[in-house]
Amino acid sequence: MTIPESDHFKLIFYEHYPSVRRKLAALVRDESAADDLAQEVFLRLYRNPPDDPAALGAWLHRVLTRIGYDYLNKKVREQRLINKQELMYDPQAAAPTGEEVVLSKLDQEDVRSWLEDLPERDRQALLLKYSGYSYAEIAGELGVKPPVVGTLLSRATAKLKHHAVKSIPQD
Repeated sequence: MTIPESDHFKLIFYEHYPSVRRKLAALVRDESAADDLAQEVFLRLYRNPPDDPAALGAWLHRVLTRIGYDYLNKKVREQRLINKQELMYDPQAAAPTGEEVVLSKLDQEDVRSWLEDLPERDRQALLLKYSGYSYAEIAGELGVKPPVVGTLLSRATAKLKHHAVKSIPQD
């Protein structure tokens, strides 16, 4: 399909714009953003029309979906950045006191000692889990099947809790 003539493009625009905008509004849940994104869809149509005019509906759907998801991903990235900035520059957040730092280090030392009391495989499983590894990655590291990882982590957590409870002085 070549670059559409003005009248032909207007017909396509008036025919498909309402459904494109409606689908975008449902996808992004923002009416004004849907208007802008629908314009972007038709700009892309004007600049780079599909080769097969019969596939126009599918082409529009694919492009509006990509544009909508790109918009949503951008909003998520922006929100993460805003959250990170708020954490970094929050005037309410005071630096930890010396007492809080010491207590935190003591807590970390306690957890390290409890972890050292665990069998190697349990310790490694817990450290991998809390380092952000997925169950599949943990399974690969430990040489077990992925369905076993959940059970392994559950048992390791129970052992860690048992060590923690045992080491806390009972009054």
